[in-house]
Order: sequence, then structure tokens, then C-alpha cells
Amino acid sequence: MKPLTETDVRASFVNLTKGATKRLNLPADLAEQPWDDLDYLGWQDPKAPQNHYLVTEHDGRLCGVALRASRETRGPRKTMCALCASVGDVALLVASRAGRSGQDGNSVGTYICADLDCSLKARNKRKLDSPVIHETLSAEQKVDRLLGNLDAFVARVLRPA
Repeated sequence: MKPLTETDVRASFVNLTKGATKRLNLPADLAEQPWDDLDYLGWQDPKAPQNHYLVTEHDGRLCGVALRASRETRGPRKTMCALCASVGDVALLVASRAGRSGQDGNSVGTYICADLDCSLKARNKRKLDSPVIHETLSAEQKVDRLLGNLDAFVARVLRPA
């Protein structure tokens, strides 16, 4: 992924108001991200831990998606991430749909690694939370799977209900 600036990130969100975009807390270490190893920028808001954000390229443009953790009382669960297929601390994250549909309350959700480190896990650069079934896929194939799953999720956010 190419390095992103604060301006890039704030301008990319498809399911936030302009005011909410201005108020969101960006990662403190934005400039120091391992950009060469990222397929998307993902972070959890340290001041509002139920809020998560991801920014990726979709159809040739930057696309930011605001996510909210579901109101599970047990916290993250040991289950499979829908993006990278790793098993570990995964949370049900819900995104309002883009545009009028989202303003009407329509949303989509999926299970994603609570730390949003799928890119590093797919490249075997982040230790997995739990022992996993041995996969025969190469790191490149895992990254391709991640990109396909991420693209499909973002397309669901952008699609009218």
C-alpha cells in the first residue's frame, strides 16, 4: 500500500459525515506504518474502543470504512476472520452502508480480527493468536485471498440496500 497522509485518510471515508470525519482519531503512528506490508490501513480508536476504521483501495480509489464493534458482552471470540481466515480474537464489526442507505440505518457486518492486523498475519509477520490448522497456501496466496475478501466487504458497504 502506498503511504497515506492525514488528508488522504480523512477524505476517503464513504460512510461518515464530514463532521465525524474531522473528529475521528487517527493512528498516532500514521507516518511509521509498515506500508510495504499493508493491504489496508486499519486501527481501533483508542478513545472509543468500539470504533474501528479501515482504509483501502477499491475500484482505483481510496475508500475508508468506519466500523463499530457489536455489543457483545463477552468481548472478542476465538473464531475465524472473514478477511484473512486466521483464527483468534475476532470481533463482529458493523459498518453503516454508504450514502442514503446508511443514513436510513442499513448496515453490513462481518467478523474481522479485532486488532485489524490481517495484512501482517497473511504475510506471517504477526504471530497468530491461536494455533491454526496448517494451510498450504503461500503468503502471496493468503494476501490474494485477503484482498478478495476485503474488496467484497467494501463492495457490500457501497452497494445500496
